[in-house]
Amino acid sequence: QFKLIVKNPEKPVASGLQVTAVVEYYPNSEEELQDRVLLFIEDDVVEIPVLGLIPRCCLEIEPEVNFGTVIANSKIISKEISISNHGPSSGTFKISYDGVVLLKIDPMSGVVEPNSVKMVKVDICTDVPTVIKELIKVELEGHGYTEVWIKAVVVEQVLKVLGVPCGNILECINFGPVYFESSKTEQISLYNESPECMDWVAVLVDDAIGGEMGTDLQRSADAVLQDLSLKNRTSDVDVSTLILCIPNQGTLLPYEKSLVTLCFSPKKFKRDFRLNDSSQQQDYVLFLRFEVVGNKDDYLQGLMNHPHHTELALTGSGLPVMLTFNPGPVIKFMDCFLGEQLQVLCTLSNESEYLPVTFSFRKTAHFNVSPEKGKIKRKSAKDVIFSFSPHQLGTFNMKQVIDIIGTGLEKNNLQVLKTKSFHQIYLSFIGTCKSNRKNILFKLNPGITPMISNETGQFVADGTGRCTDAAPVAILKSTQTKIHTHGINRNREDDALVAFPNDRAASIRPGEWNKKYRTIFTNTERYNYIDPEFSYTDYERLAREAHKKYYADFISSLRQHRLEKDAARQFCIYNNSVSIGLKPAEGLTSPKTSITDFPKEKLQFRRLPLDENCLLTSRQLSAIGSKTSVKEICSGLSAMPSSAQEKEECSLTLTSKQLHQILIGPSTMDFGDVCVYSTTTKNLHVINNLSVHIWIQIEIEVDELQQTSPLSQVVPPFTKTHIPVAFETNTLGMFKRSFTYTINNQHPGHVLVVAKAVSFELELSAAEVILNPIPGYLAETEFRTTVRVYNPRNHPAQFIWKPVISVRGTAFSIHPAKGFVEAYRDLECEVIWHPGFNSPEAGEFNLCVRKGNTVKLKCFAKVTICI
Repeated sequence: QFKLIVKNPEKPVASGLQVTAVVEYYPNSEEELQDRVLLFIEDDVVEIPVLGLIPRCCLEIEPEVNFGTVIANSKIISKEISISNHGPSSGTFKISYDGVVLLKIDPMSGVVEPNSVKMVKVDICTDVPTVIKELIKVELEGHGYTEVWIKAVVVEQVLKVLGVPCGNILECINFGPVYFESSKTEQISLYNESPECMDWVAVLVDDAIGGEMGTDLQRSADAVLQDLSLKNRTSDVDVSTLILCIPNQGTLLPYEKSLVTLCFSPKKFKRDFRLNDSSQQQDYVLFLRFEVVGNKDDYLQGLMNHPHHTELALTGSGLPVMLTFNPGPVIKFMDCFLGEQLQVLCTLSNESEYLPVTFSFRKTAHFNVSPEKGKIKRKSAKDVIFSFSPHQLGTFNMKQVIDIIGTGLEKNNLQVLKTKSFHQIYLSFIGTCKSNRKNILFKLNPGITPMISNETGQFVADGTGRCTDAAPVAILKSTQTKIHTHGINRNREDDALVAFPNDRAASIRPGEWNKKYRTIFTNTERYNYIDPEFSYTDYERLAREAHKKYYADFISSLRQHRLEKDAARQFCIYNNSVSIGLKPAEGLTSPKTSITDFPKEKLQFRRLPLDENCLLTSRQLSAIGSKTSVKEICSGLSAMPSSAQEKEECSLTLTSKQLHQILIGPSTMDFGDVCVYSTTTKNLHVINNLSVHIWIQIEIEVDELQQTSPLSQVVPPFTKTHIPVAFETNTLGMFKRSFTYTINNQHPGHVLVVAKAVSFELELSAAEVILNPIPGYLAETEFRTTVRVYNPRNHPAQFIWKPVISVRGTAFSIHPAKGFVEAYRDLECEVIWHPGFNSPEAGEFNLCVRKGNTVKLKCFAKVTICI
């Protein structure tokens, strides 16, 4: 099969020249050959080996496929194994696997083209935490069997609560004693101990066993049991106002820590006035649960424990401010005169055994406090001086406000803890300022006798001994008097003022520019001096008038707007055909009701607001899916957003807290045993507990679930619906696949579908039946009994009875001989033995199921021979 083509030289080969020989190979069988070429160089012989090789493949495969560390979220994950062919010829491979961990290996066999790579897909299901180490054998052409290891570590998605800054695992946080209406914060750290991102949300457990709301744990059990009114009152309290978690939702990267601030703000609960309220302390025991978004099957199934939950106990005590005043709360000062000052010493006592108190007195007219601010330690006292310094005459009854300073949250920014007043105490200050007695001196009045004087009209009271703000000026209307009026001035019509003769002390001061003065006797216009350095210019006078007019118009417009608004409100109230303005039940007090007064089946949980600062509660989440929480709509929903409102709401990006209020489940749909060539359905529940529309879209790539419909729905607010998921397969064996869905086309999720495809099967109520004669019947009478055929599958099964014929034949028959048994139903068949001379007393039948199993039934006739 080798051919040498060469022209041997006849003469010696000169230096620098060459001789070429060609060896051709023509194989005629698939076997490798070996030969040699002999080269004679003068006296030497050189042997050149010649090999004839057949073209072969060269296959290689990865020895290990490692999925790494993944979380157990009931998801199907895949990886590919590469089979490379480095040879010039195609090569075949075949994979064998006997285990049950690997769900699917595709393809199990195939051909790898020359100089190419073939990818083999391996699927595993991460439904339970485990360590996967599976061996598959791959038979490669030309290499024999090769072992490939499939490795993976499936872990639970764990969220841990750690202390700050030590990093230890926390189970309880004790806030200690805190004043009512004030706040205290503690910091914790959330740690995502898993290899994937995690969306979390904080849920306050308001229905936990062992929780306490305002109970004084230091009291006896009998005293607490008697105080049933407190329990009824606290059941109506929104516990989300007691505990704030900032932030209360978020996303954690793999193995990331995030700082979370917890704020405790106790509220004072009022007890029944008939009970003894000597206990001022109120203790709280609450539970805060951090949940992973998307794991809500426990609410649908009524379970309370879930491995994805991390619970943290919160304890604390609420205390009132116990600041007393001696004397107080009404402090009376002695009477004093204007310009005097009186002082009272008051002792402030802090009766609290646990907390200090910081106080601050507000400014109050006519009264002063020294010191205005201070801090009193627990079970301590401090002296404060109250001063009464009146600035005017009269009796003063003032309310003094004392602010108790502590830490609290801002209403506009709950993430900032600020020092502010959280409690006020009121004192009453009472003081009287009297006027001094005035010594009256009498002297002769040189001017005109005043209207009020003594009997002779000669002496008047002179109060000029004390300093006054202005010099006395006597003026009257000059047009209203005619005394000694000059003839040329009798018919004047101007509104001039007449100056008394004793006003010379004020006649040289700056006067008003728009007023005229005349003498008292002759009514002659008198000189009025205006000082230009102190008087207003024309521009200043106009500016003052415009300024007054602006504020007068502004106040008038406010009053007019208020009157119009009130008139419109009254019009809306009374402008109807029913109400005539009467207030129903005016003066009556409504009875106080509690949530415990209603039956549980009639409880209506309030709708959860979209407030980002408000905590979710377990009672609200457990209400998701209940008949009283949302309305159920089974059909008629839109496949796509149509209206402008739906389009806007279905394009929103939802937060972790909002996603936690949407239930799509169960996350694992177990169909159980399903017959091949049959179709079975289960409902995928969709519950929208938000106040906006959501758009659900399902993506299915598995052939066995292609009959699922509808794949898209717009779910209205506070609505419950379901999507029928249909499963059909033609392949026997275990089925595990997942399909995905999206919320608002941006928030993904998945559902695992589990089923076991089985063949049709029928079961018998007994493997053997014994036929006895019926008493009172003749000997030739047939023996009868019944056997029950049961169908445990989800599809009707067709059957036929086939007798097993022995040498003696058979004397048994079964009716009906063939037929159908509906799914999960049974059918009673009658077995008959026909007696005869040579009838066999034993028989056998095969119950043959079409495309299913075969069951044997043995029959025996019990014959009694009478002698």
